[in-house]
Amino acid sequence: MDQNDNLEFELEDIMREFGDSPVAVAQPESEPESEAEPETEAVEEVSGDTIRLDQIRKAVSDAAGGSVEDTAVFTPVHIEEEEEPLPVAEETPGESVEPFSEEWEPEYEEPMGDYPIPEPIVFRPKQRLKELRAKLVAGPEQRYYALTELGTGKLQLAALVNFIVFILSAGFTALYAWGMVPPERLRLLVFVQFLGMLLSALLGCYRLLDGIGDMTRLRFSTNSLLVFTFAACCVDSVLCLQELRIPVSAAFSLEMTMASWAACNRRSAEIGMMDTLRRAITLDSVVCVPDYYEGKAGVCVGRGEVEHFMDHYAAPSTPEKVLNWYALSALIVSLAAGILAGVRHGFSTGVQLCASALLVGMPATAFLSVTRPLAILEKRLHKLGVVLCGWKGVRALGRRAAYPLTDADLFPSGAAKLNGMKFYGDRDPDLVVAYATALIKANGGALVGLFSRLLDSRNGYYYTVDNLNCYAGGGIGGQIGDDAVLVGTLEFMHDMGVDMGEGTRVSQAVYAAIDGELCGVFAVSYQKSKSTVAGLRTLCGYPGLTPVVVCEDFMLSQSFVQSRFGINSRRMAFPGREVRRELAMREPAELDPVIALTTKEGLAPKAFAVTGARVLRSAMKAGVAVHMVGGILGLLMMLALAYVGPGTILTPSNILLYELIWMVPGLLITEWTRTL
Repeated sequence: MDQNDNLEFELEDIMREFGDSPVAVAQPESEPESEAEPETEAVEEVSGDTIRLDQIRKAVSDAAGGSVEDTAVFTPVHIEEEEEPLPVAEETPGESVEPFSEEWEPEYEEPMGDYPIPEPIVFRPKQRLKELRAKLVAGPEQRYYALTELGTGKLQLAALVNFIVFILSAGFTALYAWGMVPPERLRLLVFVQFLGMLLSALLGCYRLLDGIGDMTRLRFSTNSLLVFTFAACCVDSVLCLQELRIPVSAAFSLEMTMASWAACNRRSAEIGMMDTLRRAITLDSVVCVPDYYEGKAGVCVGRGEVEHFMDHYAAPSTPEKVLNWYALSALIVSLAAGILAGVRHGFSTGVQLCASALLVGMPATAFLSVTRPLAILEKRLHKLGVVLCGWKGVRALGRRAAYPLTDADLFPSGAAKLNGMKFYGDRDPDLVVAYATALIKANGGALVGLFSRLLDSRNGYYYTVDNLNCYAGGGIGGQIGDDAVLVGTLEFMHDMGVDMGEGTRVSQAVYAAIDGELCGVFAVSYQKSKSTVAGLRTLCGYPGLTPVVVCEDFMLSQSFVQSRFGINSRRMAFPGREVRRELAMREPAELDPVIALTTKEGLAPKAFAVTGARVLRSAMKAGVAVHMVGGILGLLMMLALAYVGPGTILTPSNILLYELIWMVPGLLITEWTRTL
């Protein structure tokens, strides 16, 4: 039976099967209507091929004697056109296999293979800027507004008033030393000195509270030593009122002045750094890479993150930790000297010598040895858009370091300009331009963009260079098809034996020769920027730093750099081409310490970040060392006086004079960062 015959049903056959007469169905308009049987209920006529199913269901239900749900219903379908039979695969005789036989094997698709590597995430500057801005607002900007609400006005006022109190106390001490105070006024003078000391302590009460807070956290700092100094001076002042002798209040007021000044420097430096970061649009990091060039640490540029600064800027530096440990040692030695003097010469002498030892053991400017160099340096770096990322990065930069100089550092985009060109020989000028562009593009450097634009303006063709060679004399060579092409400076062409005619000498030009014959001269000028000049001068002028040229541009020779920028290039390193490429491709690792963050483009911000970190490290270490030497000498003298007796040497004027003497080198060292 044909497949289409299985799909066609006659209504009479269906009804006859169930033992009933057929139901009249409306015929198409093209055929005459047939009369229904008298015993059969008439069916409403419908047009077209529509069939009333409700009557069929009723007839089927009556014939089956049950509900229509329990009866299989066949719905007649009218098919106007015959459907095409489904395609059946042809079987070759003898090759057909049963689907589930033992010889049948299912066909599988080929395995997918290794897990495909996901595509790299596309860098989107707008998305990066949005994320950066969110971090800046949540970190530096929020901290900036919190600090500006506190301000530095109160700290400056406290330091100023403390300085006035110190001047008055020092004046009264000098009058007493010169014998200009009447005996009947001595008690009043001692009382005024005592009140001045209490006023200084009141103005610097936050420093004393900080010292107490450090001790509660099991830490000892210079502010903690100041607490013990104030207690010893108070006891000594009470004894001075009884014995009518001048207390050491002038020296204490001087130390409170320096402590308030140090707190002001610390806060102003933090405000400036937060202000620099909150204004950032781009953020790059200056990273210290160990063993970069000839055993020296290198300075590379990477992607900056706000966390590089926020996580490390407030950490105490090594000089500060050393100074805190020295403060604890000075306290122990001062107490020992006071106890020794008290046993040998009496309680009053022991208290006086203990208070004096605490003052000379920590010179006044020791409080500034850590904070003032950073505050001075921050004002300079703030103009350049640079912030140092704490002592961790500063310490990582050793005494000897290398700074790689790239093409973008020396000559940023647009610095190279074409002033003119001249062609020689019978070669097509467009071909000469195309050959020169091909070699320069294959070599790389600051001239690639310039010659590419020149070739595009002439609708030139980009050739492929074979056997590219880089020469030390300032030129490159290669093979393009059957032609040997040389591109370089005038000295390079002379060294390669190219015949240079008269009138071809240009101060700054790129020469092109094909098959040993001069074919073109391109006059090129390099525009130097202020940022590049300032950065090179600070790099070449700082001992221990070696600028390493990793540029691809063959024009940037030692003589050219020296004549163009007016610097001493003897401190610069010009390695070979292979070493340059290896150094240029080296990138900082994730765990390498970050020295600073820069928010502006150019060489100057990055160069001053390096030199600033170096000079800050030197100033802080030298300042702490000098003040420790002064303090140790003072403590040794106090121990000697505790053994032999104070005599006439231990006076308030001598203590104050000792403090003032050691202030001179202390303040000069903190000025080192101003010379950057």
